[in-house]
Amino acid sequence: MREYLDDYIKKIDNKIKDKNISEKDIENHLIKINFFQHERLIHLLVTLFYGLFLFVSVLISFKTWLFLIITYIVLIVLIFYVRHYFFLENHVQYLYKQYDQMKNIIEKNAK
Repeated sequence: MREYLDDYIKKIDNKIKDKNISEKDIENHLIKINFFQHERLIHLLVTLFYGLFLFVSVLISFKTWLFLIITYIVLIVLIFYVRHYFFLENHVQYLYKQYDQMKNIIEKNAK
């Protein structure tokens, strides 16, 4: 997903730089934004679930020290999910900025 999103952003940045934007590009961009927003929502829910699971596993590890192994595993997975979620969040917000730039180019070309 990271590579796909990065490649898509570079492609749109090149189109914006060349001012080669059509209405079809904007429609496709909005569709991609919706896809990435959905991906972001799913990762947010999974991240929250892992955070809750980490909390529960910490509580259980106070009773059973062997459960610390599971707690560390969940912590590591949670760190990677948070990292990926922030990547998605920042890049989806950048897609919004691209959309605004694309609309400005279309409006200037219409005049």
